Formats: sequence, structure tokens, C-alpha cells
Amino acid sequence: MTRKRRRLYFVLAGMVTLGLATTLVLIAFQDNLVFFYSPSDVVEKGVEPDRRFRIGGLVEENSVTRTDGDITVAFRVTDQVHAVPVVFRGLLPDLFREGQGIVAEGTLNGQGVFVASEVLAKHDENYMPPEVADALKRAGQWQGEEK
Repeated sequence: MTRKRRRLYFVLAGMVTLGLATTLVLIAFQDNLVFFYSPSDVVEKGVEPDRRFRIGGLVEENSVTRTDGDITVAFRVTDQVHAVPVVFRGLLPDLFREGQGIVAEGTLNGQGVFVASEVLAKHDENYMPPEVADALKRAGQWQGEEK
């Protein structure tokens, strides 16, 4: 085997190794990516059940119900166009209330109910999570100040 052929095999082996490593990294990222959807996106795009994602919007007025003797809370998240029912089992943030912006992470079950594993609430009366603000702007329902 000549030096030229050995060098060619070495370069080809390096390229195959690099391609394999890139593929493995992309597969690992795909498993850890969590996408953000507004309620309108969930309704219109038809997100498949059991896929982990974040949903954000406003907690719909008069939609919060708590189960007696349990820490399960059901409510609806809306972007003023569509609403998605959410069920969360756990302690809600202190700032959680109707009419305020939230972001919840979890999965959609077969009945179209978002089962949240985590709920994040806004910081103060002037803060809106950027994803929620963008979703409300796209829906034409934004009532905050433009920056």
C-alpha cells in the first residue's frame, strides 16, 4: 500500500468518524429539545400526544378548579383565540392566578388535555414571558407596551 492510498484511507476514516459523531450529537439534542407552543398552535398544528413541549398564555378567567383534599389543579390556558385545558399535580407558584401569563411544560394526553409537570408564573405585574407575549402578538391580542 502506498503512502498516498494510506493517507486517503485515513482522511476517509476521519470523515466517517466526524459524520458519526455529528449524527449522535444531533440525536441527543433532538431528545432534549422542548418546543414552545401557544394554545392556537396546539389546536391548529395538532401536536401529537406524549410529545414534551411548553405551552404559554394567560390563565383563563373562572377556569381554575382545585380537587378537594388533593394538590391537583385544572385550568385553561388561552391566547384569547383558543384555549387548552391543563391539569397540574403539585404546588403552583405563589404568583399563579387567573388572567396572568404562565408557561407550563408537559405533554398532551389522548383527550387533548395538557398534563403539566411544571408551571412557571410571571415575575411581577409588568412582566410577561417573552414566548407568551409573542404568541399574544401573533394572535392580535397583545395589550402591553411595545418596547
